[in-house]
Amino acid sequence: MTPGRGGRETLAAGGPARHVPVLRAEILKIADPREGGLYLDATFGAGGYSRALLERGGTVVALDRDPRAIAGGAPLVSEAQGRLTLIEAPFSRLAEAAAARGFSGFDAALFDVGVSSMQLDEAERGFSFRLDGPLDMRMGIGGRSAADIVNGASEAELADILYYFGEERASRRIARAIVADRAKKPFETTGALAAMIARVAPGKPGEVHPATRSFQALRIAVNDELGELVAGLAGAEAALKPGGRLAVVTFHSLEDRIAKLFFARRAGRGQARSRRLPGEPEAPAPTFEVTGPQPIAPSVAEVEANPRARSAKLRWGTRTSAPAFASDAELSALATLPARAPARRGKA
Repeated sequence: MTPGRGGRETLAAGGPARHVPVLRAEILKIADPREGGLYLDATFGAGGYSRALLERGGTVVALDRDPRAIAGGAPLVSEAQGRLTLIEAPFSRLAEAAAARGFSGFDAALFDVGVSSMQLDEAERGFSFRLDGPLDMRMGIGGRSAADIVNGASEAELADILYYFGEERASRRIARAIVADRAKKPFETTGALAAMIARVAPGKPGEVHPATRSFQALRIAVNDELGELVAGLAGAEAALKPGGRLAVVTFHSLEDRIAKLFFARRAGRGQARSRRLPGEPEAPAPTFEVTGPQPIAPSVAEVEANPRARSAKLRWGTRTSAPAFASDAELSALATLPARAPARRGKA
């Protein structure tokens, strides 16, 4: 979960901040913002990274799929006096959204992936079981809600969502219980679902709440977060100029796996370019240079100041002049549920 796509402790986009940008110093060192530079903030949130880029003289194009984040950023747009363009769009559409407004050749692109602290703290959004609210979890407008999935998906699909997107070991047991309970009364609130999960798959003392992984899985499924990440990284690859930097902050293993594989493939790791079979096509030229020890983790001091930062990982690379890759089936496979084999027919 995202510990805070927010502003400074005292000032965020348009008012007092409840959120602290994670790995802010490390992000700024990578982006190296300067006057006249063009920067892409793919996950605006409360505007923390955008404000930092603006303070150093940059021009910023920022996206967020959440209309509340866009509305909350209006004061910062006014304050920036033409140097901040705020776009309501998922980051899977970042390249086309920026190009449609005449922006390309970015000096850096920043991703802070996942749900924001603002969304977690608003009970009516249904992201957290800490605050009872409607079972929604949609970051944007429209599409299936968490309640639609919980009350409408098959037991097999529910188990797959919980297992692959939440890494929930009790996925089948929880899916079975969901189907049994919803037949009596559909699930409508976060509290009802969390209580049921705690009943059928209780955790051990000192562990995270038993519903944590299931809520993560449902949120990812509702918002297609992993598919968005794959498409967003490809869009950033196309939008960056040679020498531009791409920095990605993730908060759980599924996101980090995608970021890690993206940079490994784009940097040409594991490819023996001089050893090709007759007729085998040449590997594409690397589109990123990846240097230094990675991933970068928050310092002990940052985690103590902002406990939600404890699971953050930062990966980054520098864009080369090579053409952007075409579609990547291996990355896309990480973002989707595996195909189920057709059920075998029993004996007649």
